[in-house]
Amino acid sequence: MIHWLQHTTGGLLTLAAVSIAVLLLLIVKLKVEPFIALIVVGLLTALAAGLPVGTIVGTAQKSSDSLLEKGFGSILGHITAIIGLGTLLGSILERSGGAKVLTGALLRAFGEKRAPLAMGIAGFIFGIPVFFDIGIFVLAPLVYVAARQGKRSLVLYAMPLIAGLSITHAFLPPHPGPVAAAGLLHVELGWIILMGLACGVPAFLIGGVLYATWIGKRIDIAVPEDMIVAEEEGEQEENVPSLALVGSIIAVPLVLILAGTFGSIWLPKGSALSGVAAFIGTPAVALTIAVLLASWLLGLRRGFTGKDLNELAAKSLRPVAMILLVVGAGAFFGAVLSATGIGKAVADSLHDAGLPVLLAAYVISCGMRIAQGSATVAIVTTSGIVAPTVAQLGYSQVQLALLVMAISAGSIIASHVNDGGFWIVSRYFNMSVVQTLKTWTALETVLSLSGFGVSALLMAVV
Repeated sequence: MIHWLQHTTGGLLTLAAVSIAVLLLLIVKLKVEPFIALIVVGLLTALAAGLPVGTIVGTAQKSSDSLLEKGFGSILGHITAIIGLGTLLGSILERSGGAKVLTGALLRAFGEKRAPLAMGIAGFIFGIPVFFDIGIFVLAPLVYVAARQGKRSLVLYAMPLIAGLSITHAFLPPHPGPVAAAGLLHVELGWIILMGLACGVPAFLIGGVLYATWIGKRIDIAVPEDMIVAEEEGEQEENVPSLALVGSIIAVPLVLILAGTFGSIWLPKGSALSGVAAFIGTPAVALTIAVLLASWLLGLRRGFTGKDLNELAAKSLRPVAMILLVVGAGAFFGAVLSATGIGKAVADSLHDAGLPVLLAAYVISCGMRIAQGSATVAIVTTSGIVAPTVAQLGYSQVQLALLVMAISAGSIIASHVNDGGFWIVSRYFNMSVVQTLKTWTALETVLSLSGFGVSALLMAVV
């Protein structure tokens, strides 16, 4: 029995299925923190597969070569600075009033009739540097104003906004899910940005524009009276930054990362220019430049003190710790699956069954999302599961980026009551549980299917 479990394809597949089932049981039923559940299941899977204890955790004298430390270290060394700097950039943009500047300009440009589209574009652009929930907290008051002025359902304005925020959270750096997947699957972030836009923009147009318009005309939600009062009595921002400045700062890291990615392809190898492009295009360097620019142009020049910036950084970085722990634990779990030979067994089985890896990754990600609610956990866990399999296939960077997009698309499907985002949307936009299911849950499903559909089409032609 033990030999069968540890050395045959059937046994390894059984071990993989049991480990994932136990992982979901711990997270969903027993409410264990995901990073603890990933560590526990990873350790148990390694022991069940017969890996030596020294390989799993090292020895008292040396543990740096262990799966535990290498699993955590290999991914955290890649993403910690990126996620931390991205969080800082978003917090500075949010505190400076950049979100209101951006949204106000879009509303003026598109006019009252196209205000829902303006809200969606605002969510998409501002969602690049800020987390999903922060985007709602900052932009929701502007949705209330637009809905009140347009005298139409709040749903018509809210759905495009949260569609834009959701797409950027799942598909684009510096958000933790796509950044972690890029690290686990060894994809350059420049390709993640390009494929994220290629898959995310069509998904946004289908879900955030077409579906949002359709459902917004069928569910009438009034703007909450207490929110109207809060907005009318709120203090008006003074000395707000210009639209050009806000847009430029958001664009800086994306442009630099893309320059680094394509500079390595187009510029002569070993030239000074290619060295400059590689340096400034390194994601951590690009984001450091953007954070420094934002700190100076949106902070110190507008009356912030060094102490203010330090307090803002400390507050914004607190939630990052749990994200990093989950990502590190997911990488350890993936390293265990690779070391046990489970990854090769899964690859062989998918090949024999004729099931495309892209579809398998999407289905796994969907299952993880529906079961435990977190998009980031779904992306990290799925990437860890498929990474050993993908290593056997010789995918190009573009194909790997599209695989990340399929995983990301699966991670946002069918948000429901086990997802914190479900309750934020319900609370901020004055909807009952049933109304939230009909609007937000359905919207997430449309975004997911659309994003996966585009990634599958692109995978067929690259």
